[in-house]
Amino acid sequence: MAKTGLILEGGAMRGMFTAGILDVMMENNISFDGMVGVSAGAAFGCNMKSHQIGRTIRYNLKYAGDKRYCSLESLIRTGDLYNAEFCYHTIPETLDPFDWDTYLKNPMEFYIVATDVKTGKPVYHRAGTSKTRHDELEWFRASASMPTVARPVLVDGYELLDGGISNSIPLQFFEHIGYEHNVVVLTQPDGFRKKLPKAWALMKQALRKYPAIIKAMEERPAMYNEQLDYIHEAEHAGRAFVIRPEKSLGISRTEKNPEELKRVYEEGRSVMLKRLPELREFLSIR
Repeated sequence: MAKTGLILEGGAMRGMFTAGILDVMMENNISFDGMVGVSAGAAFGCNMKSHQIGRTIRYNLKYAGDKRYCSLESLIRTGDLYNAEFCYHTIPETLDPFDWDTYLKNPMEFYIVATDVKTGKPVYHRAGTSKTRHDELEWFRASASMPTVARPVLVDGYELLDGGISNSIPLQFFEHIGYEHNVVVLTQPDGFRKKLPKAWALMKQALRKYPAIIKAMEERPAMYNEQLDYIHEAEHAGRAFVIRPEKSLGISRTEKNPEELKRVYEEGRSVMLKRLPELREFLSIR
């Protein structure tokens, strides 16, 4: 029987759309043999493996406006716009505990994508293989560490930044390791094409210590658009089931407004609820 996979794109707070999708899947007992998450897709998608319905939207609604979570003050003081200690340790360890027992017992394979700053190439970490829980959380942080507003993360001998730099939508990676029947969750609507950031000249200057990252980011629009073309072909060939927003989500990557976060989360829920019958048919669920 073909192995089923779930591929989660990033997009910072566009990930609230993905959170809505995943909660509806969990509420309807839809599961996969494996999952791969990039950036917010990893940081929020981990709650699928721990089966914590509602956790992503809950802690974001509660803490997104908290300066300990995301603030210019944190960026100036620590080098991270999203405060590393608060977001990736205080919240999951104390304020809204992550269910490690369920996460580790869940047989679904979970891969976290990050980018090696020395090579500009993707690194694929299989969840549950870290020596400590602290290191596992650091992989989530690494995958979501956006260049210029986050420091590289040192974990397991790597120096890492955002996984989206080197492999934004890793469908081909998942097919390569044996997942033949894949669901792809995108956070941009049909027809979207990526371009270099408007502030690229400034970003390039800020990243001058990391030439491999500069090169990867310059190549990213072409890579990303080629991945979209590949996904389109896989969708039409019946190998992939693609879930995407019906229109641009219109949300800032660093959105703090609870109403906006909830709006995008509810859009994800709405899209998934409408497409549940199609998804069940694709996965041969009755």
